[in-house]
Amino acid sequence: MSNLLEVKNLQVSFQTFFGEVEAVRGISFNVEKGKTLAIVGESGCGKSVTAGSIMKLLPQPPVLYKGGEILFEGENLISKSEKEMNEYRGNKIAMIFQDPMTSLNPTMKIGKQIVEGLRRHKKMSSEEAHKKAIEMLELVAVPQADKRVNQYPHEFSGGMRQRVMIALAMSCNPSLLIADEPTTALDVTVQAQILDLMKDIQDKMGMSIILITHDLGIVADKADDVVVMYAGQIVEQGKTNDIFYNPKHPYTKNLLASVPRPDMKKDEPLYSIQGTPPDLYKPPMGCGFFDRCNEAMIVCENNMPVFSNHGNEHFSRCFLNHKLANKEV
Repeated sequence: MSNLLEVKNLQVSFQTFFGEVEAVRGISFNVEKGKTLAIVGESGCGKSVTAGSIMKLLPQPPVLYKGGEILFEGENLISKSEKEMNEYRGNKIAMIFQDPMTSLNPTMKIGKQIVEGLRRHKKMSSEEAHKKAIEMLELVAVPQADKRVNQYPHEFSGGMRQRVMIALAMSCNPSLLIADEPTTALDVTVQAQILDLMKDIQDKMGMSIILITHDLGIVADKADDVVVMYAGQIVEQGKTNDIFYNPKHPYTKNLLASVPRPDMKKDEPLYSIQGTPPDLYKPPMGCGFFDRCNEAMIVCENNMPVFSNHGNEHFSRCFLNHKLANKEV
């Protein structure tokens, strides 16, 4: 199947008063048409910076695109001007942000916010756009959509605001949807409803999804492929089943061990990864996970491991998977 998006050796930094923060350090991945790619990892590992970079939403300065390519339908988005990117944002590529209350304009009725994008990108009349806005709200199961289209964001619950965000993102029928922690502030029941809704719309529209999350339970159920990020790098990537049933990187194994299990005993403590991620003002010379890894070797501290190929598009960046790791030399 052909790729809709190809990210190649992307390097993104922030210029600050204290120096340069290397937030994304040479990552590469593909998103296939009609598929869901999950990007997982702890806070600060570079997930949201990657999402913002794809849509070029990060202000320049302080952001620097130091290298790499972001190819969407064969076009390199990094080389696009702001005017050219406005034709992609909301039209071909849409994004659902973490907090809908701060993403929606509190002074505008939700219908007007949906209409605005439709009139800009689809050249609809006011009447056509208003009708389409109601249809989109009905699609995301907002009750009494014809009346609620004229309400303000504060008149909706958290789950309903997230549905409005999905309707807004879906209104122009984008090819790629980036969902950045779309269920973070929602309770478990509403989370399931929102995720099922996104999957249903994906099946109807045939779009691709990048799902950014730290919740591995969501990933197991919804993603086709998984990218595991740590310290601004990809440490493991592959098909969802391979990542969950045959993890190769110690960080991936630790993330999976941190997930509560149904068979856990009442007094059994939940596993947690000790320590904190490295400071990306001064990125480590070797493996970023070295200080927290129970299986670290001397070579890991000052040498960057290369990717090992485990077959079926499954790769990991760890010296433990090197062909000489378990041999006497």
